[in-house]
Amino acid sequence: MKKGIFVVMASLLMTSSFAQSEKYLKAMEALVPSVDTTRSMEGLTDLANSFERIANAEKTQWLPYYYAALCNINMANSYFLLQQPEKIDPLMDKAEPMMNKAEELEKNNAEIMCLKKMFNSGKMMADPMNRFMIFGQAASEALETAKSLNPENPRVYLLEGQDKYYTPEQWGGSKTEGKKLFEEAIKKFGTFKPASSIHPSWGLGMAKYFLTLE
Repeated sequence: MKKGIFVVMASLLMTSSFAQSEKYLKAMEALVPSVDTTRSMEGLTDLANSFERIANAEKTQWLPYYYAALCNINMANSYFLLQQPEKIDPLMDKAEPMMNKAEELEKNNAEIMCLKKMFNSGKMMADPMNRFMIFGQAASEALETAKSLNPENPRVYLLEGQDKYYTPEQWGGSKTEGKKLFEEAIKKFGTFKPASSIHPSWGLGMAKYFLTLE
C-alpha cells in the first residue's frame, strides 16, 4: 500500500515538474527573439522586467538572469550613445546581481563571459578616464575567457570587432580590422547552433549593420 502511494506521489511530482518546465519554456520562447530586435528604452525595460519575473519564479535557471542583465546592459549602452553617461551606472547596478546569479548557476560559460565583457565595457564608458585601468582590463579578460571557453561563439568576434572598430588607431584600434572581425562573426553565425530554442542567438543583425558603416 505504501509503495503504491509513493508511486502515485512521485508520478504527480514528475507531472507537476514537467508542466512547470513547459510553462517556463513557453514563457522564454515568447521573449527571447525580442532580445535581438528591441532597441527602445521602454521595450528593453519591459523585457528586463519580464525576464526578472521569470528568474524569480525559476530560481535554478540561469538564462532568465542572463537575459535580464543583458537588457539592462543594452539600455546602458544606448545611453552612452545618447551621450548620457550619468544614466549608465544605475542600469549596471540592476544588471550586476543578475549577471552574478547567472554565473553562480552556470559556471565557465562563454555566453556569460561575453556578458561580463559587455558589463565591464559599459562601466568603463560611464567614466573612461578614471575607470579604464579597472574595467577596461576586466572587459578584456572576460572576452579572452569567453574565446577560450568557446572559440566558435560568434558573439566573441562581434564584441572583439566593436572594440577594434571604436578604439582610436593610436591606441591599437582599426576600423579595417574591426570589419574583418565582423565578417568572422557572420561566418561563425552561419555554423553556430544554440543549445536550445532559448539559448543566446543574438548578434547577427548587429554584425551585418557594422559592415555597412564607413
